[in-house]
Amino acid sequence: MQAVNEMKDLLLHELEHIVRTSSKLIAKISPEHWGYRPRDNMRSLLELAQHLVSVPSVDLLILQEQGQPDIRRAEEEINEAGTSEELSAWMDNGFQDLKAYMENLSEEDFLHKATKPFYLEQGSVQAKWLIEIVTHAQHHRAQLFNYMKELGYEVNMFDLY
Repeated sequence: MQAVNEMKDLLLHELEHIVRTSSKLIAKISPEHWGYRPRDNMRSLLELAQHLVSVPSVDLLILQEQGQPDIRRAEEEINEAGTSEELSAWMDNGFQDLKAYMENLSEEDFLHKATKPFYLEQGSVQAKWLIEIVTHAQHHRAQLFNYMKELGYEVNMFDLY
């Protein structure tokens, strides 16, 4: 089952790449733009960055079946971050915790252990959770990229690779 570990490693490598490129994008943002909101019904740039950096740590808590109060507490802590350095540190620390969790799973648990978030009736296996976390982070990194383009930042596809 070496293929299972190879797939896990590929997904973790991709998430690490998303963390690194997200941090580089966030570092380019001028603090005067944190309040930018494309529309009234959308997050501000700071709120989006805070949500993006929360993905590894908060999603880890969710897949570990932590309750809603614990999740909200973690989100509130992350939402206190207001500098690019603080935001990047949150994302990197969350990634390191998630990576350690995933690497410590046996192949059997990675493929078959299902956990259920507090907001759903059914759970997902750990492999699916890892795929979901990668796509979740990638989605919000793309949103951040688009916000930055709208603000006139010189970012392009090379900032994503």
